[in-house]
Amino acid sequence: MGYAHTWGEHRVFFRRPGQKRVRSLPASWTDMEGVDPFLALSAGRAHFRVEELVALVSLVQELKSREV
Repeated sequence: MGYAHTWGEHRVFFRRPGQKRVRSLPASWTDMEGVDPFLALSAGRAHFRVEELVALVSLVQELKSREV
């Protein structure tokens, strides 16, 4: 297993036993980076980060602009 910064993010690389193909996942999907400070501080009281809400607003606006 390996850990590296690639494709603009930290990723965890792994190979299944008996296979040669290397696979990877965003490190944020794993516990490799430790506890997420936001999750620890919010203690389940906040479901979204500000950045996630801003991205959602942008997506909704983009989708609305495509409507005919």
